[in-house]
Parts: sequence; structure tokens; C-alpha cells
Amino acid sequence: MAMTSRRPRLQPLTPGPGSRRDTLRGLGAVLAAGSAGLVQGCATPASSTSTRSDAFSFREGIGFRDTGPLMDRLADPTGRFPTAWRTNWWQPSHSVDAFSRLDTLFDSAISPRGEYSHALARAPREPDITWGGSRVLGTGRFALDDYLSRNPVTGLLIAKDDTILVERYQYSRSQTQRFTSFSMAKTLIALLVGCALEDGRLRALDDPAERYAKALSGSAYGSTPIRHLLTMSSGIRFREDYDGNDDSARLSRATLGGQTTSSAAAATQFDERIAAPGERWYYASADTYVLALALRAAIDEPIARYFSRRIWQPLGAQADASWLIDRSGQELGYMGFSATLRDYARLGLMLAHGGTVRGRALLDRSWIGEMIRMRFQPAQTGRWYGYGYQTWIFPAGTPGFALLGVRGQAMMIDPASRTVMVNTAVRPLARDPAGAETVSLWQSLTRRL
Repeated sequence: MAMTSRRPRLQPLTPGPGSRRDTLRGLGAVLAAGSAGLVQGCATPASSTSTRSDAFSFREGIGFRDTGPLMDRLADPTGRFPTAWRTNWWQPSHSVDAFSRLDTLFDSAISPRGEYSHALARAPREPDITWGGSRVLGTGRFALDDYLSRNPVTGLLIAKDDTILVERYQYSRSQTQRFTSFSMAKTLIALLVGCALEDGRLRALDDPAERYAKALSGSAYGSTPIRHLLTMSSGIRFREDYDGNDDSARLSRATLGGQTTSSAAAATQFDERIAAPGERWYYASADTYVLALALRAAIDEPIARYFSRRIWQPLGAQADASWLIDRSGQELGYMGFSATLRDYARLGLMLAHGGTVRGRALLDRSWIGEMIRMRFQPAQTGRWYGYGYQTWIFPAGTPGFALLGVRGQAMMIDPASRTVMVNTAVRPLARDPAGAETVSLWQSLTRRL
């Protein structure tokens, strides 16, 4: 099945999103709105506990409910979730709709599923999961229902080996919707770099990006080795604070907002080297975008197509996946992958099994080992996590590694117990401190399993 690009298909009976100028203005406005919430959230976390509303109803072992916490921020007064457009998709009031169909709001490329779907078994009943809460929202002993009533989760899936233990959806979401990844996509780019090395498309990690992406020649990013793009240690000045005026907002306006038709120009607007490559760690989505440019040039085909052929179809994904693209057709890579919750789980289980699916190796196990080897310690990242190749590594005492995205997107993987937890969410803040709740649930889960 061929990879196809898709223009955004807008829903009828609702005012349209406006011109490209409106889109660019909207991107800046919604990012600034997100930063305002971040400042306010320092005193009182936005993801505060809400009174439990409707109980979950279960169909074929899957839990559903039409509501969830923070309904006063996420829904209109009638309890409906407003339709999102390009100008408001980042706002909490529109994120329930936006985050489960972002690939229809912006241009995207499809990674088709194959003819084969890898079946996942389902446990006859959910395990009895208790967890300890967090200092942000309060510690104690809580049940799984409490986690969902305290946190604005759109989808939660827990699997061990090839068996689904828990699958729940809130806010009228369902198993057929594709949820956006935000920065979880970064780890997928690192996976594909490993595939390209194995296939002989990339020759060496110490090659500079400009060896493949010729349009980067002569720029600071062009001279940066692939290895240091993988570890977020390019040494290029880049500020990612989600205040609406930072470099991540500039990158988003140039790529997602379509401000430039040149992918290289979007990257080389950041051209000041402040450290030698590999010398210091600093989180920069532009590092991943440049990595995606070099990868696309090395494989000489769209990333969406390569991903489908090398990973998605052999994985046995049940549904198509999608990648947001810029005006040139380049996959953003630093965000914008979308998939169903179960297919995220299939991906995570493949990683938990060392790159294999039912004994068939899709990825070189040694590459996964390289990805999850801690290159920068938590003290160097300034985060609770350490960092590998575009992958977050748990510190000692918490097993496994994680794919993380803003606003609460997370996939946590423990190869030792072959356990995966996928959490999609609509947290109001880009970096919501209540994300500690997801880690607390993971720690309790892995201890139990």
C-alpha cells in the first residue's frame, strides 16, 4: 500500500479556520496562552483533583466514559468538547478534540498499516492496581479510577507481554481515534536512524548532518554530527520554554504554521553555536528536526513511507499512523506522529521485547540498547530523567525508559517485566507538574508486575 499525503479535511457546519496568516497568528497566540497557564500553575497546579463524575461503562473489557476531570476547562457549559481549528488547537478548551485528530487540522502524511495485524490478547479482568499519588496532588493509597479522576487522561492502556490488562478512555474518546504524540515522535526518529544505519543508508553517527542534507551546508547545524543531534547536545542556541515567544514557537510557526517553504531555512534560522557538539545537553526540538532532515535525505524517501515499511507494517499495526509535515512535505519529526492507543502499545511492546514481534526481529537489539543507554545524567539534564538517543531514561530505582510529550503524552516501557503503559492526555500546561502522577502510577505498576 502506498504512502499518501493528506491535506486537512475540515468538518462542515462550523466556521472555517481562516487564512494562513490567521493560522500563524493563532499559533503564536495559543502558545502564549499555554505559557500564561504555566506561570499561573506554579501556585496551583492546573490538573487539580476533580470530583468523580460518571462511572465507566465497560464494553468487551474496555472502559469508556463521556466526562473526566477539569470539565470546566475542557468542555463548554453543555458538556460538549468544542471543535478545534488551526487557530485554537493548543488551547485547553479545544484540546480534547484537537489532540485526537491533529492530523486532520494540519497537513499530514500517512504510514499505512499492512495486511497483517498483530493480535493482542485481553486479560479476563483488570488487575487490582493501587498507587501512591504524588506530592503535587496529594499522596495516599489510590485505585486506578482515582488516577483517571485526578488526571485529564484521554486514553490509558497497560499491557504485559502481548496481553492488554487495562484499556480506558475518557471525554468520549475511543479506540478508533489517533492520538497525537507531541515529542514522543522524537524517539521514533531515533528508531529510524538505527534502521537507516542497518540498511546502509546512514554511514556513520559521526557524519555531520550536511553530509546528507546538503541544504544545511555551511550552517552550524550542518556541521553538527548525527550522534550529537541524537543526544540533544548540538551546542546550537535554542530556547524551548513554551512561552509563545521562544525558539520552539519560531520553529513551530516556520514548520507547522507553514511560514516557510524551505525545511533548511526553518532549521538554519537557529545558527549560533554556543558549545562544542556533545559538550552540553539542552532540550531542543530543532535538534530533532535537523535529524529528521538528514534522515529523509539519507533514506531518499519520505519518512512516513520508510517507517511504514520498516516498522509499522512488520509490527502488525491495526490502523494507519500519520506524521505532520511542513510545506515542503518533510515530516516534522520533533512532534506530530499520531496513532491509536493500541498501536502505540504494539510499538512499546516491540521495544520491550528488544525489537522483536513474536520472535521476528524488526530492529537490531543492539541499537535499542544504544538508544536507552544514559548519555546524560539527570544532574546534567536538570530533569528527573536522564537522556539517551532521543529517549528519556528513568533514574535508578525506577525501571525502564520513556517516550514523553508535552501536555501529558507518555509511553513507559520496562523490558525486564515486558510491561508497557501508554498515557494520552490533555493537561492544560505544557510541562504540568502533575505529570508526577503518571510516574507514580508507573512505579506502582512495575513493582506489582
